[in-house]
Amino acid sequence: MKKVVVGMSGGVDSAVTAYILKNLGYEVVGVTLKTWVAQGEVSRCCELDDARAVADMLSIPFYTVNCAGEFSREVVGPFVGDYMNGLTPNPCVVCNRSVKWAKMLEFADSVGARFVATGHYASVVRKENGRFTVKTSAHAEKDQTYMLYRLTQPQLERTIMPLGELSKDEVRKIADSARLPVAKKPDSQEICFITEGTYADYIEQNCPDYEPKAGNFTDEDGNILGVHKGIIHYTVGQRKGLGIAFGRPVYVKRIDPVTNSVILAEDDALYTSQITVRSLNFMGIGGIEDGGKIRARVRIRYHHKGENAVIERIGEDLVKVTFDTPVRAATPGQSAVFYDDEGCVTGGGIIA
Repeated sequence: MKKVVVGMSGGVDSAVTAYILKNLGYEVVGVTLKTWVAQGEVSRCCELDDARAVADMLSIPFYTVNCAGEFSREVVGPFVGDYMNGLTPNPCVVCNRSVKWAKMLEFADSVGARFVATGHYASVVRKENGRFTVKTSAHAEKDQTYMLYRLTQPQLERTIMPLGELSKDEVRKIADSARLPVAKKPDSQEICFITEGTYADYIEQNCPDYEPKAGNFTDEDGNILGVHKGIIHYTVGQRKGLGIAFGRPVYVKRIDPVTNSVILAEDDALYTSQITVRSLNFMGIGGIEDGGKIRARVRIRYHHKGENAVIERIGEDLVKVTFDTPVRAATPGQSAVFYDDEGCVTGGGIIA
């Protein structure tokens, strides 16, 4: 039998992943990565109890791995820093590569397991060029490849994702028929370390040295329209929660941390045909040569369906993306993920 470590979050997806792999003949070991301090985190401790209950029912070994320090350093710190600098980050993207997979593979090595597995709605495939990548879920509404594009080749080579061809309803039916205790547990919706309130609330409560600094709302010509309560409260494309009425629909077009300004505009000004993307990670291909171009479908946020584009290498760690059709509210700090014609991730990076 092949030994596999399954990352168990306490939810139905990871529970069904463990169940499926055990039925396929794998020697399954469950592990929960503990990224939080127990005191005051009642909901997170309940997730740990749920994961343990599933492991007990499946008669598989279960462990917890403390990685609170790594999580704080690699995920929470950069998340807070990005918001303070007017960006809108994807903490899950960073966590997957730098914490989840790093710690699961480290633990797998310690117990002699060849593979790790997760309950993501995606599939790991190997392209004809020999490179590993992730392929979009058969059910687009649950596809999670956008959050996985930063995984490395060594990480993907040892990864199993058995839910790629299943819908959420099918996963719940499997859990129900197997009488798994989390079969009817609702999905989690928010970033795991922000259990209540807004992102801005979290920063203000957990960064005692940070004091939100009021600044100006301006139009695109620099005319002052009003006063905002601090740039951490805003993101590109936002309309609600501006705290001021303008007599017409206006949206955040840009955030300037240097002048502490939030630039507002009407909806048509939010569309762009071109963006630059930095901090690149290539997956289905080895890269793009300097000055080289490829065509791809590009998603600029998690729920974006994607738009066809030309991607051109313009620097050592920079590409220019030119869309066939303009996209709305491309947000600095968010990820742009590139897909080929088969729905496999070619690569991606951070919108600059």
